Amino acid sequence: MSDYLLKWENKNKVSFIIFLLVLFCCFTISKKSYSESAESVVSEGHSHEDINRGKRFFMGLLPFKSKDQSCVSCHIIKQVDTLNWNPSAMAIAMKYADKDFAAFQQVVMQPTGIKMEASHQNFDIGEEDLRTVKVYLNDLAHSGVDPAKPTYYNLILFLFLGLLITWGVVELIFLHKIKLKFIPLIIIIGAFGIQVRMIVTDAIKLGRQESYAPDQPIKFSHKVHAGDNGIDCMYCHTTVEQGKSAGIPAANLCMNCHVLIREGTNSGKFEIAKVVNAAETGTPIEWNRIHNLPDHVFFNHAVHVGSGKLDCAQCHGAVEEMDLMAQHSDLSMGWCINCHRETKVDFVENKYYEHHLKLHEDLKAGVIDSITAQDIGANDCMRCHY
Repeated sequence: MSDYLLKWENKNKVSFIIFLLVLFCCFTISKKSYSESAESVVSEGHSHEDINRGKRFFMGLLPFKSKDQSCVSCHIIKQVDTLNWNPSAMAIAMKYADKDFAAFQQVVMQPTGIKMEASHQNFDIGEEDLRTVKVYLNDLAHSGVDPAKPTYYNLILFLFLGLLITWGVVELIFLHKIKLKFIPLIIIIGAFGIQVRMIVTDAIKLGRQESYAPDQPIKFSHKVHAGDNGIDCMYCHTTVEQGKSAGIPAANLCMNCHVLIREGTNSGKFEIAKVVNAAETGTPIEWNRIHNLPDHVFFNHAVHVGSGKLDCAQCHGAVEEMDLMAQHSDLSMGWCINCHRETKVDFVENKYYEHHLKLHEDLKAGVIDSITAQDIGANDCMRCHY
């Protein structure tokens, strides 16, 4: 018995030592990563207390009982799903990271532009406090914004349903506490059915990104350009009728208008200044792609828009009403096939389809009254997968 206890105590000691080593490694790694993230700021003579104090001023937590509007009420820190016209905290941090405090102070206390002058009209903050805000933004530019945390609601629900199924099985086979045997049976079938539905729904969504609307390097609004100002889609997307891709306009094309227009009604000067800077320096604007198809799928804009004469809204929705551009359709294979079945092709007097002699003869003879994309082979597998 004593030998058994001795072995048990030795195992506990070893386990405790391993636990301490793991804890020490985790602490060392986290401390190292934290010190590296703040290296640029701390090395300049600023402490973590300065950073935190600047963050509190930015978020309106200091000074106490302040009547002024907080910086974060306009300049957001985290990503949101609606278009905030004001520059984000990260955008400001990146722009002024390499500039001295005097330049930052001037733009805050002596703003230019109608929108900034109105929002900063009664802004009151001491120089030392503003310095801590600059320190916080410098640190933000170096460390970046914390990524959005994923939600686990579906996983928790799925596991809970699994527990219900397990309880129901145990009750039916071993416990026999409930007299009415159909109750646990109904719970098992219902929970399992919901689990299957969750699996099928999530499996169908794999690779699809309907309503996807990523942040862009410049807050470009299709509502302002295509809606309010009536700019035609093809003025910017110049290759949509001849190329596989619709094309993303270069900054030089934007400058056709913005050589004169330097301040937006909603965004002020901050966003347009990015376009001007890109054009003057020759730096391409790194737009984030919204509409993505799997690599094994071929799609050609020229066939649909140039030859088929489809309107852009048929796939992309009411773009002229979108401030924040988002994917309108799910772009699934079923969606494409149904479109080919239902969409009538602009067939008559269209040179692209003049070689379909039999179909033209049937149209003239009244045998058929219209042609769909499916009738000319759009749903053949090899059209998209070859």
